[in-house]
Parts: sequence; structure tokens; C-alpha cells
Amino acid sequence: MAAEGGDSKTAVLAALGANAGIMVAKFIGAFITGSSSMLAEAVHSVADTGNEALLLVGRNRAEQAPDVLHPFGYTRNRYFYSFVVALVLFTMGCLFALNEAVHKIRFPHELESPEVAIVILLVSMLLEGFSFRTARRESEPLKGKHSWWHFIRNSRNPELPVVLLEDLGALVGLMFALAGVGLTVLTGNGVWDGIGTLLIGTLLGFNAIVLIVETKSLIIGEGSTAAEDRAIRDALLADPRIMRVLRLQTQYLGPEDLLVNAKIAMQPELDISRVGAAIDAADARIRAAAPSVRTVYLEPDVFRPEKAGATGSHR
Repeated sequence: MAAEGGDSKTAVLAALGANAGIMVAKFIGAFITGSSSMLAEAVHSVADTGNEALLLVGRNRAEQAPDVLHPFGYTRNRYFYSFVVALVLFTMGCLFALNEAVHKIRFPHELESPEVAIVILLVSMLLEGFSFRTARRESEPLKGKHSWWHFIRNSRNPELPVVLLEDLGALVGLMFALAGVGLTVLTGNGVWDGIGTLLIGTLLGFNAIVLIVETKSLIIGEGSTAAEDRAIRDALLADPRIMRVLRLQTQYLGPEDLLVNAKIAMQPELDISRVGAAIDAADARIRAAAPSVRTVYLEPDVFRPEKAGATGSHR
């Protein structure tokens, strides 16, 4: 995916506000009703609220200026804190819900004032829907024509996939909780409340694993997308003074911070001043073709036709 300039901060703030309000309401509902589904959802909201706060911390830390120890800056903080968010979602959300589900299925009991739980769950769904809608709106320009799953798997922006999965998981989890409470009321069997909690825990575990895998890949370092790779190569070869792209290496240091390192074969008759001018022009074309590019290293070499077969054009 290309450089992503969507306002992920807006989505994070919307999710933070919604989850904070929902968290308080769910704890009140869990205390009144004794519903394990409601309690699992309350802890889920605690995790989500803390996660949004962590994402904001990561964005703030990423804005630190480069220094001697970190000459490329601190933008990877956004990836690191997103990884921490995934771990929190798994430990606090998933494991707590599964433990609560096992206890409730083994020792079911009737709910008190289930109508309170139902009202709180319905209101929570409205608030989560607002947060999810905001995240979708901010992600749409970045998703393009691809599927949402493709966006989550290939996005270089760490916050938007996290918020999207959290909000979607919260909405589905609320449906599970509502079903568990509703079936408990209809049947008089508290096991259904435990089953709803079990489904919530499983859902949270799935979301957490997806996020852990994706953010781990970003921390290790992902290169440019196929479209960006083509654009960079085309920008380099747009100048006839550049004969071949012998090597092209890229890596995202942050969501809008792409490093480009290329070795290029140039016409052998060029003097040093013309080589320098060609490199400066190529640098400008690369930045225009791929707006996410922040740092460019170009290594000129003489074009040797006899070695072209070994190195290739790499277009």
C-alpha cells in the first residue's frame, strides 16, 4: 500500500472517547446484573480504552527529533506501541474472557435486572458503531479498491487497522453478549451467558493474533508496496542518463517514512558534475512519485553491457 496520510489520530480519538464511556456503563451493568458476558465486555472496553491511549503515546513518541543514537528518528514507536496494544488485547481481553466463560459455564446463575444489561448493550452498540464508522471513513482513501482484509494485512499505518479490528470486534462482541443475555432470560439457563462470554474471548484472541503478526512484521521492517516499487523504478529510469537499476532496497521506518537505497548504472561518458545533476534530479522524481519517501541514497555505477545479463534491469 502506498504512503498513508489518513487521519488515524481522528479515528483513535473517536475510539478513545466511545470506549471510555462504554467501559463505565458496562461495569455498572455487570455490577447490577451479575452477567459474565457484560463483565467480559467491560474488561474488553478497559483494554480498548488503554489501547487507544497507547496508540496516542506512540504517535507522540514518534515525533521526537532524530539524534545521534537514532539518526533516522523515532517513527518506529508507532509500530512498537501498536504491537503492545495487540498484546494487551490478547492478555486482558481474550484470556480474561475465556477464564470468565469457563467459570460461568461450570457455575451458571440467573441474571438480575437483565433489562439493564440489554439497554446498556444496545447503547454501547450505537457508540461503537460511531467509532467504527469514523475509522472506516478515515481508512477509505487509503484502502482504495482493495478489500478491507487486504488493507489490514498490507497497511503500513499501524493505528487504523488496530482501531478497525478493535471496533469491529467490539460490535460483534456486543452481539454475542446480547445473545448470551437474551438466551439466558428466555431459557432461564445461565450457561448461555457463559457461552456468549466464550465467543467474545475467542473473537478477541483472533483479532489479537492478527494484529500481533502484522505489527511484528512492521517492526522488523517492511519494504515498499509493488505499486511504489514500480513508481520508484520508473522515476529512476525516466532519465536516459540512468541505464539500469542494479539494486533497489526499501524499508518503511514509519507509516510515512520510506527509506530508498538504490544502485544505478549510468552512461559511462558522464563527468562527475553531470552524474551529480542526474542523481539530484532522480532524487526529486522519486519523492514526487512516492510521497512517503523521506530518505534517498543513490549509488552511481558505470553501465557495463557485458554485466547487464548478470545484474539485470529489475524493472
